[in-house]
Amino acid sequence: MKVFCGRANPTTGSLEWLEEDEHYDYHQEIARSSYADMLHDKDRNIKYYQGIRAAVSRVKDRGEKALVLDIGTGTGLLSMMAVTAGADFCYAVEVFKPMADAAVKIVEKNGFSDKIKVINKHSTEVTVGPDGDLPCRANILVTELFDTELIGEGALPSYEHAHRHLVQENCEAVPHKATVYAQLVESRRMWSWNKLFPVHVQTSLGEQVIVPPSELEKCPGAPSVYDIQLNQVSLADFTALSDVLPMFSVDFSKQVSSSPACHSRRFVPLASGQAQVVLSWWDIEMDPEGKIRCTMAPFWAQTDPQELQWRDHWMQCVYFLPQEEPIVQGSPRSLVAHHDDYCVWYSLQRTSTDENEKVYQVRPVCDCQAHLLWNRPRFGEINDQDRTEQYVQALRTVLMPGTICLCVSDGSLLSALAHHLGAEQVFTVESSVASSRLMKKIFKANHLEDKISIIKKRPELLTSADLEGKKVSLLLGEPFFTTSLLPWHNLYFWYVRTSVDQHLEPGAVVMPQAASLHAMIVEFRDLWRIRSPCGDCEGFDVHIMDDMIKHSLDFRESREAEPHPLWEYPCRSLSEPQQILTFDFQQPVPQQPVHAAGSMELRRPGKSHGAVLWMEYHLTADSTVSTGLMNPLEDKGDCCWNPHCKQAVYFLSTTLDPRVPLDGPQSVSYAVEFHPLTGDITMEFRLADTLN
Repeated sequence: MKVFCGRANPTTGSLEWLEEDEHYDYHQEIARSSYADMLHDKDRNIKYYQGIRAAVSRVKDRGEKALVLDIGTGTGLLSMMAVTAGADFCYAVEVFKPMADAAVKIVEKNGFSDKIKVINKHSTEVTVGPDGDLPCRANILVTELFDTELIGEGALPSYEHAHRHLVQENCEAVPHKATVYAQLVESRRMWSWNKLFPVHVQTSLGEQVIVPPSELEKCPGAPSVYDIQLNQVSLADFTALSDVLPMFSVDFSKQVSSSPACHSRRFVPLASGQAQVVLSWWDIEMDPEGKIRCTMAPFWAQTDPQELQWRDHWMQCVYFLPQEEPIVQGSPRSLVAHHDDYCVWYSLQRTSTDENEKVYQVRPVCDCQAHLLWNRPRFGEINDQDRTEQYVQALRTVLMPGTICLCVSDGSLLSALAHHLGAEQVFTVESSVASSRLMKKIFKANHLEDKISIIKKRPELLTSADLEGKKVSLLLGEPFFTTSLLPWHNLYFWYVRTSVDQHLEPGAVVMPQAASLHAMIVEFRDLWRIRSPCGDCEGFDVHIMDDMIKHSLDFRESREAEPHPLWEYPCRSLSEPQQILTFDFQQPVPQQPVHAAGSMELRRPGKSHGAVLWMEYHLTADSTVSTGLMNPLEDKGDCCWNPHCKQAVYFLSTTLDPRVPLDGPQSVSYAVEFHPLTGDITMEFRLADTLN
């Protein structure tokens, strides 16, 4: 059955009603899930298996039957491990129906149907009793309910309910315990993801400085964690102000509370500096003795950094303190971890408080609008002074006496730059409430509220009255729009340029004047694992899961690119970067599709995992801003990516199975088409030796 779904098209800006299969959401969730990544996490799998064996042995040694409750079973892997380890019976709970159905088939395929019962419910709906899902309470609790923050997927409420209703008192739990660690650091780079820095502009009247409003300075920021591949952050990017501190632990074998709490740790600063950022991660101990341990610690906090397990389903956390605070080497301070049932946040105190005297601190919420409008990469982009200077240099070449400037980007400082560089009048379109409020605050703090006019409407709805009857001589955009997910979604600027054509004077300048789509074939160090079939996992056949993911990908997404911040995911270029399509912003959007086809020669040996795509914006004939590759390729093909943008990755499915050798094709063919009516870009990349 087909259903109609409404969605805002990020490229055209219009609301569209699309006919979708009724199972589209299921397929999308499966296709973009972390199941494959978890199955490839050998360290996780082995440690769970060891912990389950030990727990079953402890129960058996007491002369009891081993009854296992597996919450969030997924593929049923942990339940199959438990039965293989000697468990008498397993109750595998999985709320997501397609996954529960797959677990039933996987359990049957591996011959465990008589020992494992899959229950398609949320664990809080599971019943115990003669007519219940479980005949009696379990004495072993096995779970994998964790996210990068540990508790963000509702682990605490789930454990709390399980102990009250589903498992025996003092049951065996795998994992047995989790511990959250934190390290206080000073980092200008990471702090630039959270606060607006002063922006310096050289003008004919001397240096002008765009300063952040006091509301931004005082705002505690966004409440959400920034999950990141911290192993890709250089040690040169931060200064450690504390040792690694164990902040709090959760014993999963006993009653767990989801009530708000805070945990204080006294420390002596290692250095003087500005306390700004808390880096955090966790580890889990699979047994009461702590001998079987799985850690998310970054390389500098590992005992053997050479043994790092790459994983994407669990990363590390970056938290920002509400305000930066100076600390002095040797003068004790206290770091406080606060949490509710789903979130963690941190604060700094001068003195430690007794456990019984602690007052629960309310989770910070943004009240300045900036953290609602700008995500963390966007903060970093705006704070990139080199990038600002590139726009300044381009603006100097296009600003003429009497320029009437219209700026179209969400929450952009280009309007302020244009004013300082001599535009006679500047209008900026801010279509969202958050962006208009934020820009009003920024302009007021810089005494520009009477110099720059904010138009609070969608750019397609502009009237001559909004522009005070004037014609625009410079249409300006970064371009950046908060609705953009893929690199080409910012082509919305082209649609805006087309809709405001009537308001442009003859010969008006459009900046950027053009854009181009680029692609390159790469070999990923690790990212390929998220799309790679597993086949056999610790001796269990999970082909059914592989087939399920492939089916969902083939439903649509096998021919779609997906966004990834590639500075976190190292890769090698196998081909030279190639310009695929161009878009001329000096002309309106064309009526006919724009397409390109060709091939990309592979110049370096390696496995062609996929094509990376990005946009480049040609501000002027001599100035280009790239959202992708930043520097010329080195001899080995190592890539340096724009750290403020997500690039698009099109995975070549034929290369993602590590068990399948490739003979080394000489090229990759492509066919790419831009559809003006929908704003979509469709594409296909194929290895030359797989062509029919």
